[in-house]
Amino acid sequence: MGEEEDTQKLKRIAAAAYDYDNDPKWADYWSNILIPPHMASRSDVVDHFKRKFYQRYIDPDLVVEAMPSSSSSQPARPSASSVPNDQARARNSGSTTRTSGTSSTSAPNPTSLRWDRKTIQFSVNAWVFVVAVLAIFPLVPRNLSNRAYRLSFMGTACSSLYSLYSLYGKPRAWNLQAMQVWFQSVVATKDFIYFIYCLTFVTSHLYLKFALIPILCRVLEHVAKFLRLNFSRSSLYRKYLEEACVWVESNTTTLSILSSQAEIGLGFLLIISMFSWQRNIIQTFMYWQLLKLMYQAPVTAGYHQSAWAKIGRTVNPLVHRYAPFLNTPISVVQRWWFR
Repeated sequence: MGEEEDTQKLKRIAAAAYDYDNDPKWADYWSNILIPPHMASRSDVVDHFKRKFYQRYIDPDLVVEAMPSSSSSQPARPSASSVPNDQARARNSGSTTRTSGTSSTSAPNPTSLRWDRKTIQFSVNAWVFVVAVLAIFPLVPRNLSNRAYRLSFMGTACSSLYSLYSLYGKPRAWNLQAMQVWFQSVVATKDFIYFIYCLTFVTSHLYLKFALIPILCRVLEHVAKFLRLNFSRSSLYRKYLEEACVWVESNTTTLSILSSQAEIGLGFLLIISMFSWQRNIIQTFMYWQLLKLMYQAPVTAGYHQSAWAKIGRTVNPLVHRYAPFLNTPISVVQRWWFR
């Protein structure tokens, strides 16, 4: 319980430090919140909706408490484009004020839905973990290993797509404008990044077992978190799995660093593969576009920027000393990268 509180405290600090002014999605989000003018000028109200914005677009695991009912005489009324959880909370609080019996009978429904979603995600991620281990195990026959390799990416793609649908739903309408708005809301999320990552490799004839490292790191985090939250009282869990799950949850930063380094390394492996008969120009170009997104997206930017900074500190002095003719092409690539 104490670890969960510490985690939420760190998440609240990160949410408070986020640069909302330079995020165009925040301006659009805030403009769609319909509240009285005297409340819109209050810092506690603005901070509350900033945390709701951060929960929706940056970190879905952030727990945002409801605004105290005494904060104003008129409750905040978000528009249809604001976070659906706000509306659900308002309906639940209204039923609570009318009668406690009604709220007690209606409360289990959303809880059971959340439980079902988490159980489905856990089942898929556990299955992905098994087939990914099977894919990288050296004694497995090649045909079975290659099939498990593809199934690992397919399972992770389905898990990411289901998570996107659970959190963001589907576009309001199947037209270009509505789909563009929906796409802009999900493009910087980790689930969308992993969905594109899996599509990049599941459709390729090149088998790079190195590409399973980020997949394994992702499913380990999800599985360990689910087991700790739901099986902590089980004797089998305490005997065989508790130590491993505690280690995973206490080393999520290490796993994220490992994932970012593996993802960058894959980019260079794809460039090297261009000189073999298995080269795939489209896959390489698409993957480097994805690396560019990982470098810029808030959920992965910190780890990727740190890894690229280390590469720059190592490579740049060598280029300046031994291969100065590469300075021009490197500067061209950098201009494309930061564009």
